[in-house]
Amino acid sequence: MLHILRLASRHARACLIAGLLAGLALPNLAAALADWLPQMVAALLTLTALRIGHRAARGAARDLRWGLASVLALQTGLPLMLLGGFTLAGLGHTPAALAVALASAAPALTGSVNLALLLRLDAGRMMQLMVLGTAAFPLTVLPVLALLPQLGPASDVVAPALWLLAVIVAATGLGFALRHFLLPRPTPRQIETLDGASVLAFCIIVVGLMAALNPALRSHPAAVAGWTVLAFALSYLLQAAALLVLRRGPLRPVAGPLAIGAGNRNIALFLVALPPEVLAPLMIFIGCWQLPMYLTPVLLPRLYKRMLRND
Repeated sequence: MLHILRLASRHARACLIAGLLAGLALPNLAAALADWLPQMVAALLTLTALRIGHRAARGAARDLRWGLASVLALQTGLPLMLLGGFTLAGLGHTPAALAVALASAAPALTGSVNLALLLRLDAGRMMQLMVLGTAAFPLTVLPVLALLPQLGPASDVVAPALWLLAVIVAATGLGFALRHFLLPRPTPRQIETLDGASVLAFCIIVVGLMAALNPALRSHPAAVAGWTVLAFALSYLLQAAALLVLRRGPLRPVAGPLAIGAGNRNIALFLVALPPEVLAPLMIFIGCWQLPMYLTPVLLPRLYKRMLRND
């Protein structure tokens, strides 16, 4: 088993692709795993916290100013700007505008810390951004919801956001405790084993997240293609823009985590908060949204390396 975990660590990108393919090719398995997504996400968070350790996260939390300002810019300023652009173009009431607004208003993906690890970036800073974004989400989302009255009352979104925050705090706390008591000074082989376990958990989760995409691909392939293009464009353009803007400024040390946070958002949070009739036209997009996120470590490592290299 340990050998399998180390192999997964050494071939992490191939494992991510295998997870995406399994989600498309095995619809029955995807549907079965979809019911366990909350538990699997919590387990992944525990594994990730066990991997990076409380010292890294504590060091990253010493300066909250950049984190809070970044969360406000990413989760409130950015979606309002994008929604304003759609409105000026006369597309403010389209499903595409709603999808972009919700995706850009959501906090960083719970698996974003794993993406940072795969891209060899500061996972402690990434965890800080993810936790801060989730904690602030009930407030940062309010201005966006005010401009999207078809979504219903804001209170429907606040409660799930608070519950998600509680799960994140409990899961990461457990991981940090396990690291402190069981692996205070892990060896390189133990770190590699933990990396492999995180990769496998990440891959299993994506199978469940792809449950809605397989039926849509069979019945509405053209719609899937359109939503896929939108998902890739939004995710990768946001990451590239963040890297371009931040790589030469005072936030250069955290440009990588901020770029991951900008383009990899937890839009699934809205699944438990919004009316089904509102989400119906967006379900295909939510499935397509997983593709650019899980392929970020496969398709964008050169972009991150080039943008963040020392000139």
